[in-house]
Amino acid sequence: MQSSFASDNFSPVHPEIMDAIQKANVGHAMAYGEDPWTEKMQGLFKKVFGPSTESFLVFNGTAANVCTIKHVLSPWQAVICSSNAHIWTDECGAPQANTGSSLLPIETKIGKISAEQCEKYLHGKGNPHHVQPALLSITQSTELGTVYSQQEMKNLADFAHKNGLLFHVDGARLCNAAAHLNVTLKALTTDVGVDFLSFGGTKNGLMGAEAIVFLKEGLAKEFKYVRKQQMQLASKMRFSSAQMIGLLEGDLWLRNASHANNMAKLLESRLKLSFPQLPILYPVEANAVFVKLSSFQILQKLQKKSFFWIWDKEQAVARWMTSWDTQPAFIESFIVELRNSL
Repeated sequence: MQSSFASDNFSPVHPEIMDAIQKANVGHAMAYGEDPWTEKMQGLFKKVFGPSTESFLVFNGTAANVCTIKHVLSPWQAVICSSNAHIWTDECGAPQANTGSSLLPIETKIGKISAEQCEKYLHGKGNPHHVQPALLSITQSTELGTVYSQQEMKNLADFAHKNGLLFHVDGARLCNAAAHLNVTLKALTTDVGVDFLSFGGTKNGLMGAEAIVFLKEGLAKEFKYVRKQQMQLASKMRFSSAQMIGLLEGDLWLRNASHANNMAKLLESRLKLSFPQLPILYPVEANAVFVKLSSFQILQKLQKKSFFWIWDKEQAVARWMTSWDTQPAFIESFIVELRNSL
C-alpha cells in the first residue's frame, strides 16, 4: 500500500529504529528483560520522566491500558473517561472483560473532559449499590486530535487526587501532544501530577513496543506479576527495549511527532485554501484532521483512491491522520484527488 491518511499505525518502521533492532540482534542475551538493553531503557525512562519512574514494556496499547487498570483497581471500582476514549470505544470491552471494573464515560464535543464534568460520578461514592470511581483516565493527544494544556491536566490531576482517584494518561500519541505544546514529556506528565501512563511507540515510528510508566514511588509494586499474568512479558525483550532506546535516547520521538503534526497543519491549510466549504470539525493540534464532506458517496469514491477511515458514515466525516513519513507531495496529490471526487 502506498502512503495514506488512514492511521499512523499504517506507517513503516523508522530506519533508525530498524537499525537499533539490528544492532541488538547479535549473540545471546538473557531473556524476559534481564538484558543490558532493557536495563538501559529503564534508565532512559527515569531520565525522561523522573527518578521515581518505573517502566514496563508490553506488546500493544490495549494491553498497556488494561494492565494498568487491572493493577490499580478492584472489580467494584470504575474508571472515569471520555466517551471518545480508546478504552471505551475501540478495545472490544477488554478493560471490562479483563479487570471486572466498569467504565464511566463522559460526553465531550472536542475529545477533552473537565473536572466539573467528572463530579457527577462522585455522588455514589461510599454507596454499595454503585461502582466506586477510583481512576480518572484521559487520552493525550485525544482521539479527536486535540491536546490538553498543562494547566488543564494539572486541574484534572488535582481534582482526581482531592477525591481519592488516581490519574492515568493514555499516551498513545503523547509525543505529538508534547511536540504541539513545545514541552518535555516530563513537563506534560510527572510535573502536572500524572500517576501513571501508557506510553506509545508504535504510532511514532516503532515496529511494535508500548510502555506502562509508573511515575509515583510504590505504584508499581507487584506489577510484574500482573504483566506476566496478562501474557505481556516478552521473552526476547531486548528487541522491544532497543526500539524504545532508539526513540528516547536522542530526539527521535520529537522529530517524528513534530513532522507528523506539521504535516497535519499543512493538510489543514491546503484544505482551507482549496475547499473553504468543507468544515474542519476540530482544532488541528496533533496529527489528525477531521473533515465533513457533503455525502457518504464522495467519501467512498475518495477512499478507493487513497484509503482512510470513515469516522462517521451518517455525517460523512473523514479522519485523515498524518505520520512520521508523510510527505508534502502526498498531500498535494491527495488534494487533487479530493478535487476530482467532489
